Amino acid sequence: MASYLYISGLSAGTVGALGAPGQGAPPAVVEEEGLIKTRLLPPGPGNPRNSEGAFIQLNDGRVLFVYTHFTGGGWDHAAAHLAGRFSSDGGRTWSLDDVLILPNEGEMNVMSVSLLRLQSGAIALFYLRKNSERDCHLYMRLSTDEARSWGEPVLCTPGPGYYVVNNDRVIQLRSGRLVVPASLHMREGVSGFAPGVAMCYLSDDGGETWRRSETILHAPEGSQSGLQEPGIVELRDGRVMMLCRTDQGCQMRSWSSDGGESWTPPERTELLSPVSPATVKRIPKTGDLLLVWNDHRDIDPVLQGKRTPLRAAISRDEGVSWENAKTLEEDPEGWFCYTAMEFVGDQVLLAYCATTTGLPHLSRTQITRFPVEWLYTP
Repeated sequence: MASYLYISGLSAGTVGALGAPGQGAPPAVVEEEGLIKTRLLPPGPGNPRNSEGAFIQLNDGRVLFVYTHFTGGGWDHAAAHLAGRFSSDGGRTWSLDDVLILPNEGEMNVMSVSLLRLQSGAIALFYLRKNSERDCHLYMRLSTDEARSWGEPVLCTPGPGYYVVNNDRVIQLRSGRLVVPASLHMREGVSGFAPGVAMCYLSDDGGETWRRSETILHAPEGSQSGLQEPGIVELRDGRVMMLCRTDQGCQMRSWSSDGGESWTPPERTELLSPVSPATVKRIPKTGDLLLVWNDHRDIDPVLQGKRTPLRAAISRDEGVSWENAKTLEEDPEGWFCYTAMEFVGDQVLLAYCATTTGLPHLSRTQITRFPVEWLYTP
C-alpha cells in the first residue's frame, strides 16, 4: 500500500513547494470562560484559505488534525491539498509546521476530510476529489500504520455527478456498516447547480465496495438550494438521524431504521439557522448528543443569513429536543462553520472556520478546547 506518505520530519517549507509557505509561527491563543481558542491556521501569502478538517487520535497518544490547505485561491474550486498538524497534549497545543498528507490529485482540488478509526483498527481517510463542476466524488484511503502511509484510493460515490460530503461526516454503525451522508448536485447548463438531493452511500465490507441508499431525499417544493451538507449520528435504538442544511430557515431532519437504506420524509426542526450546516456527535462521557450550529433563534434581524453566532447544545432524548445552548462565537461580523468534533478524555475539541472583521470567509481555522462539564453548566 502507501501511495502517499507523510513523514514526521517533513517541514512546512516542503509543503510550500506545492505553492504555499509554511506558517511556522506560534498561533494566537485566546482563553475565555474555560475555553481555549487556538487560531491555528490563519491565511497567508500563497495560502488564502485553511478549512474543513477532521481529527483522529493515534495509538501513541497524539491527535492528528488534517485540513484543506488552499493554494490557488479562496473559493471552493481553487487548488488545494491535504495537510496535517499534531498535538501531544490532548489538543491544548499544536505543531507549528504542516505535514503533507495528500497532494492535490484532482483537476481542481482535494478537500473536505473525514477521519475514522474503523472497528478493524485501521484509520480511514475520506476526502473529495474535485475535477470539475460536474465531477466531484468522495474517495477513501486506509492506513494500517497509524497514518504514516495510505493505501490506494477507493471510490465511495459511484455514478456521475457533483457530490458534496462535508468534513467529519462519515460514521461506522455498531453493525460495522460504513455510512456516508452525501448531497448530489447536478449541473444545469451554464446557469449553476440543481437543488441538492440527500442520500447515503453504504459499505458492508470495510469500504471495499459501496452502494447508494434506496431513498433519495428532496427538500420542500420551492427550495432553491435543496437539501445540502447532511450529517448523521446513530441513536441508541439503532436508528440513524440525519440533519440537513436548507434555505428553509432551519435544519431539516430525517430518520432511518435500517442502517441508512431508507429514510423518512424530511421534516422541519426547531433548529433555526441560516444556509449553514450543523454537526452532531455523541459525548462518550455522558452518552448525550452534542450539536454545534449557527443558532438563529431570537437573533437581531441584521444577522439574518450570516453564519453567526455559533452555539453548542446537548440532547438527552436522542435529538428530539436540545437544551443548555452555550455560545462559542458571537462576533456579528464573524463567519463560523464547518465544524469537526472530537472527544479527548474529558475534553471536547472543535475545529471550525472562524473569521472575523478583515478576514475573508472560510479563510482561518480555529481549534477550540473545553471540558465536557462546560456544556452542562448553567
